[in-house]
Amino acid sequence: MASPNIARRAALASLIGTCIELYDFYIYATAAAIAFNTLFFPTYDPVVGTLLSFATFAIGAIMRPLGGMVCGHFGDRIGRKSMLVFTLMTMGVSTFLIGLLPTYSQVGILAPIMLVILRTVQGFAFGGEWGGAVLMSVEHAPAARRGFYGSFTQMGSPIALFLSTGTFSSLSTLPQDSFLSWGWRIPFLASALLVIVGMIMRIGLVESPEFAALAENNELAKQPVSEVFRDNWRAILIGTGVVLSTVVAFYVQTLFVVSYAVQSVGIPRQTVLNAVLVGSAFTLIIIPIFALLSDRFGRKPIALLGALMTVGGAFPFFALVRLGTFEGVTAAVCMALFGTSALYAVLPAYVSELFRPRVRYSGISISYNFASGLIGGFSPAISAALFAWAGATWPIALYLMGIGCISAISLWGGRRFVAQKTEDEPELALAPQMRP
Repeated sequence: MASPNIARRAALASLIGTCIELYDFYIYATAAAIAFNTLFFPTYDPVVGTLLSFATFAIGAIMRPLGGMVCGHFGDRIGRKSMLVFTLMTMGVSTFLIGLLPTYSQVGILAPIMLVILRTVQGFAFGGEWGGAVLMSVEHAPAARRGFYGSFTQMGSPIALFLSTGTFSSLSTLPQDSFLSWGWRIPFLASALLVIVGMIMRIGLVESPEFAALAENNELAKQPVSEVFRDNWRAILIGTGVVLSTVVAFYVQTLFVVSYAVQSVGIPRQTVLNAVLVGSAFTLIIIPIFALLSDRFGRKPIALLGALMTVGGAFPFFALVRLGTFEGVTAAVCMALFGTSALYAVLPAYVSELFRPRVRYSGISISYNFASGLIGGFSPAISAALFAWAGATWPIALYLMGIGCISAISLWGGRRFVAQKTEDEPELALAPQMRP
C-alpha cells in the first residue's frame, strides 16, 4: 500500500487521464449520432447513414481487445505507468486528426476511409487505457478502500460525458450549415489541450507498489497474456460477463438514444443533449456513493443491484423517452444511469480482485475489452439495426434485458471462483490451484 498522498495523487491522475480518453471516445460517438451520417455517408438514407456511422464506432471497438492484450502484456512486463502515457498520447493524436479530416463532399470515399483508420487507432489506444488506470488507483489504495479509490477511474466517464455532450449542446445553437461545416470539429481539436494536462499528471506518477514489488523480487510474468488465458480463463469469463451489462446499457441509453430521440421521436437535439447532461451530473454524484457502499457491504450486492435494474428498467426507459419531453428523457436517462452506475462503480475493485498482480493488467484488460469492445462497442449499431428491422424499440429492450441477465448470472456464479480478501495483501485473487 502506498502513502495516503501518493494514493490520492494516483487516483486523481487516473480520473483525469481516463476523463480525457473517454472525452475523446464520447465526442466521436456523439458526432456519429448527429453529424457523421451527413458528413461522411451523405449518399444513404438517414437511418442507413446513422447505422454506418455507428458501424465506424464499432470498428474502433474491435481493436480494443487487441489494444488491451498488447498493453496488458507490456503493463505486466515493464509497468503500468509507461502504458498509461502511451495510450493517452496515442488517443490524443488520433482524436485531433479526426478534427482535421476532409468530408465526403471534399474528397469522396477517401473521407470515410481515413475516418475508419483513425477510429481504429482510437480503439487500440482505449483498449489499453482502462486496465492501467484502474490498477494505478486500486494498487495504490488502502485495502479497505479499494472500491472508493478505484471509482475515481470510473468518475472520469460522467465527467467526460458531461464535457462532450455539453460541448455539442453548445454547438447545437449554431446554424445547421455552420455546425456541419466547422462546428463539429471544435470538440476534436480542443482535446489537444486536455491531453497536455493529462500527460503532465501521468508523467509525474510513481509506479504501482505491487508491480514494483514483483519487479524487485524478479516475479514478473514472461508471457502474461498466455498465462492468464491458461490459468485464469474462468476469471476472464466472469469478468467479461460482469462488465457486459454496464457497458451495453450505457452505450444504448446515452449514445444510441440521442439519434433515436432526435430522428424517430422528433425531440429537438439540444433537448436530448441537455437531458444527457443532467444524467452525467447525476452519475458523478452516485458513483462514489456506490463505491463506498461496496467497501462497506461488499462488491457483489451493489453490482447485482445494477444488473437487475438494467433488466427491470429496459421497457420503462423507452416509454419515458417516447413522451417526447425534456422531463421524460431526463427521467429515462437518470433511471438508466442509476442502474449502470451501481455496477460501474465497483468494476475496478471487483475485476481486479479476480486476478493475481503478475497478470492483472492483462486479465482485467481482456475481460473489460472483450465486453466493452467486441460486444458493447457494437451495441449502438445493433440497436440501430434492431430499430430499422422492427420499427419499434421492443427488440432493443429485450436485448438490454438479456445482457443484464448475463451480468447477474456472472455475479452470482463468481462466488465459486473469487475470494474477496479484506486484509492488506498484495495478491487479491485466489491462485488457480486454490479454486474449488
